Amino acid sequence: MVKIITPQEAVSLFCSGQTVMIGGFLNCGCPQAVIDELLKTDINNLTLIANDTAVPEKSRGQLVCAHKIKKAVVSHIGTNPETVRQMNAGEIEIDLQPQGSLAERIRAGGAGLGGILTPTGLGTSAQDGKQIINVDGKDYILETPLKADIALVYATYGDKYGNLAFYGSTKNFNALMPPAAKTVIAEIDELIEPAINPNNVSVAGIYVDYLIVRGNKNV
Repeated sequence: MVKIITPQEAVSLFCSGQTVMIGGFLNCGCPQAVIDELLKTDINNLTLIANDTAVPEKSRGQLVCAHKIKKAVVSHIGTNPETVRQMNAGEIEIDLQPQGSLAERIRAGGAGLGGILTPTGLGTSAQDGKQIINVDGKDYILETPLKADIALVYATYGDKYGNLAFYGSTKNFNALMPPAAKTVIAEIDELIEPAINPNNVSVAGIYVDYLIVRGNKNV
């Protein structure tokens, strides 16, 4: 069984300089409770791996605004003007990735693969400094796997074994990240007893270390 903790206890697992994956698409499926607690600490210099930097007043965007992120590996930043400002001022490093490539690099990290081959980005600056591999006469960019010290994710439902299930589009990057991180913290809205129906499990409990039961919806 996984350990059920509070957001305050979860913060003790973080430290400056870590690489952190945070689930969600903008504010959909955002693990907000732990983010709120991180904002109260002096933890900084984090490398963020996420779909986006959200908006200034919510989610991952709040961590950017608090200058806790030194580098962000994301698919877009356009919804957060502060991220753009910090990038232009040289205060944050932004590694923009095609969204599909980002997802597959995270999946590769969790599956123990050496990377993925994709034609996306060929002939653009996305291929700069990367290895090009030819397969059957067609060129592909080798994109290396992404891994993290901590994955902070959200799920609608969880059980005492750590199994997770999602409602609607909250699944997004939340289901991809757990296998790719050393430690996984999942915020859930509802604890299912005795267990989630196996047919509905999206993330197996073997990947989850800690649960936080929030008791409020985030859809």
